Amino acid sequence: MEETISLQEIFQTIKKRLKLIISITILAAILAAVLSYFVLTPKYEATSQFIVNQSEQQQGQMAQYDSSQIRTNVELINTYNVIITSAAILTNVVEELNLPYSADTLSKKINVSSEQNSQVVNVKVTDTNQARAADIANTTVTVFRDNIIDIMNVDNVKVLTTAELKGDAKPVDPKPTLNIAIAVVLGLMLGVGLAFLLEYLDTTLVTEEDVENELELPVIAAISTVESSDIRTPLNQGAKDYIKKEGVRDV
Repeated sequence: MEETISLQEIFQTIKKRLKLIISITILAAILAAVLSYFVLTPKYEATSQFIVNQSEQQQGQMAQYDSSQIRTNVELINTYNVIITSAAILTNVVEELNLPYSADTLSKKINVSSEQNSQVVNVKVTDTNQARAADIANTTVTVFRDNIIDIMNVDNVKVLTTAELKGDAKPVDPKPTLNIAIAVVLGLMLGVGLAFLLEYLDTTLVTEEDVENELELPVIAAISTVESSDIRTPLNQGAKDYIKKEGVRDV
């Protein structure tokens, strides 16, 4: 026989295990806050930009510099994005800055992007040290500009902006507010799931309906629970004297 569960039963289960759900949610939020503020290492981001435009030989031919050449430069950016994060460029960056890791590790810290149909390329570097992130971004663009002439025999790369240190710079990672919000959602999901799991595993017969459903027998009688407030307190001395005087039988 297929069992169904009503909305009322769902709310009753949540109400019954509400303290458990709230406790797990609060614990998850506290754990996320501790990890975000005290355990995870802050990471900073620095951005340097370069622009791809006409070469020096083309500067005297502005009449011929039309949208087709711009489109060609934009298409070149896809190639440049690959070259920037290649060992041919990053090995020189590692050696110049004397970085404590390899070119392969450095490539994972660099993100190269450009706006659609734009000739401006952004080189973003993420590092645990803000000053080092800025140095890597600027050095990477400079090394790329100097070496692209030999690699592709072009000189159409110009540095647009350089990364600078900011006194009020905030880490881009971790994000405590976001982490705590995610932890709260996960804590609620875990708490509710655990509540229904415990309810499913609980085979205790509590109500008359449970007895009828489990044993398939009608309930003839039930013994009510006796609370301490239902028990009569002993008569005090004044009451006993009154009963004795009036001849009332003590029951």
